[in-house]
Amino acid sequence: MRINLTSVFVDDQPKALDFYTRVLGFEKKTDVPAGEFRWLTVVSPEAPDGVELLLEPDEHPAARPFKQALVADGIPFTSFAVDDVNAEHARLVAAGVEFTQPPTAMGPVTTAVFDDTCGNLIQIASMAG
Repeated sequence: MRINLTSVFVDDQPKALDFYTRVLGFEKKTDVPAGEFRWLTVVSPEAPDGVELLLEPDEHPAARPFKQALVADGIPFTSFAVDDVNAEHARLVAAGVEFTQPPTAMGPVTTAVFDDTCGNLIQIASMAG
């Protein structure tokens, strides 16, 4: 058993695709019409056949209140691994990304949290060398 797909609820798929590809650096993997929305996934360019992230519309009645509650409490929806949180933080700030938590060392891991512009807080994390 292995993880092949996970999702993040987004309020606007085209905006999410732009942010997750142009700003974060993921690559579009799948884009298939699915009713009024799309089955839209992105992958890491470092693992194009790896885990896919579904940019899932937050249309379910529970999705938006769930997202809003997480954001209100400062809780990230998911976490992405990076080689160097400080370098990635600097790159993303230069690209206009807003962080709710700057790089913070927590024992062997350093984390930072940003707003994905689609209603979520996302954590980036790296392990100490």
